[in-house]
Amino acid sequence: MAKKSEHKTIKIFDTTLRDGEQSPGASMTISEKLRIASQLIKLKVDVIEAGFPIASEGDFEAVKKIAQTVKGPEIAGLCRSSFMDIDRAWEALQYAGEKGRIHTFIATSDIHMKYKLKMSPKEVLDSAVKAVKRAKSYTPNVEFSCEDAVRTEIKFLAEVVGAVIDAGATVVNIPDTVGYTIPFEYFNIIKYLKDNVPNIENAVISVHCHNDLGLSVANSIAAAQAGAGQVECTINGIGERAGNCSLEEFVMAIKTRPDILPFRTNVASEHLTPASRLLTTVTGIVVQPNKAIVGANAFAHEAGIHQHGVLMEKTTYEIMTPESVGLKSNALVLGKHSGRHAFKKRLLELGYDLDDGKLNQAFERFKALADLKKEVFDEDLDALVADEIMRAEKMYKLSHITVTCGSFAVATATVQMEIEGNPVRTAELGDGPVDATLKAIKKLTKTKAKLQQYNVGSITGGTDAQGEVNVRLAEGSRTVIGKGSSTDIIEASAKAYIDALNKLHFKAERQIDSL
Repeated sequence: MAKKSEHKTIKIFDTTLRDGEQSPGASMTISEKLRIASQLIKLKVDVIEAGFPIASEGDFEAVKKIAQTVKGPEIAGLCRSSFMDIDRAWEALQYAGEKGRIHTFIATSDIHMKYKLKMSPKEVLDSAVKAVKRAKSYTPNVEFSCEDAVRTEIKFLAEVVGAVIDAGATVVNIPDTVGYTIPFEYFNIIKYLKDNVPNIENAVISVHCHNDLGLSVANSIAAAQAGAGQVECTINGIGERAGNCSLEEFVMAIKTRPDILPFRTNVASEHLTPASRLLTTVTGIVVQPNKAIVGANAFAHEAGIHQHGVLMEKTTYEIMTPESVGLKSNALVLGKHSGRHAFKKRLLELGYDLDDGKLNQAFERFKALADLKKEVFDEDLDALVADEIMRAEKMYKLSHITVTCGSFAVATATVQMEIEGNPVRTAELGDGPVDATLKAIKKLTKTKAKLQQYNVGSITGGTDAQGEVNVRLAEGSRTVIGKGSSTDIIEASAKAYIDALNKLHFKAERQIDSL
């Protein structure tokens, strides 16, 4: 294992705001781009590619605004190898000063030159050199990309790379534009350039890998092993078609395997999850649950064997800590594959310390419930323990309800209940039958709990369907979910509200007992 001081620093070039925005449906406003840029500063990426200035007035203004306001990372703007593009790019980037980077490109593969550009290799080479020289007249910070490099004839690729470095490029990008290559092939391409371009040491080799075959991260790592010094990537791996190299996956692969990857990055990895969630909020593109590093299930364990192992020693099933990517902790998901150890731990966390007999009873009922549900939540466990195991007498019981309402009548609810076995009754007015009913219950129980959420759903179809009501009540630091069902939605609402009040009472008693 190499010493940390011997680890080569790989620069992280984030193109979420440029290539990432090209993902269908991911278009961002200027203010949204600024929000993402602020998070990229926290991540400590080395370069932010802010956009394609000539693409639109909005893109130009976004690049300009970021160049004016963002401090720390270099700010890049993409442009084709035309003077008009380059001039427009610098018009936006000039506010970043020496941190402004002009990133110009032209395709070099036979298929692109023949069908898209309709140019000869010599014309492409001349255009590339002229573009770099034009960019160099504005700033010494110039990056050149050979679009579709991995499908370019290797000797021509080396010729173009050498020529643009002579022209002044300080970074040369060898992109896998269509996600075509595989790791050992990509390694050999980068190594060939290192061995056969005489002036290659005068520039940093960058790589930009697309994920069409699902190999973008693996290819980026292979390129670093061959000598690349910059990796271009995006948060959540968003981008054209199947996306780009995922920033969080590349960074954490480097961080997790220093034994065989003698590299490091400047990224503050504890900001990875917040960055991922911010991007989802801005674009509406949800990360798949099993996405590496930032997916909802990345640090979640359901299988009993895994849960037992993690409870004994986290490293049995976690190769990195949740805290290292910005999470507070891992998650033991309770489902049909969960074991007794995870079940007992969760009950203890909820305040239930059951003896072996009651624990076994509760676990059997939990397994039966888990067969019916994909995931068992804390509220389910509260109900399971309180209603089925503890067999505690309920504080509040509903006897009956009478409601009158109509288009020209004020809704009135008369509610009769039992509180600790004593019958009580009252009537209340409300904005509607549900409001009147809940007001009457609140008056009878003298509760100070606040109704945070009220949801109505249908259990089955048809006008005779059973209605299901879920309410969320909060009192102090205690929050509970109450559920009720009936073919009468007013009755279902009353049942749900009273169910929640009973749970609050039960939790309050348990808290007093523990003091």
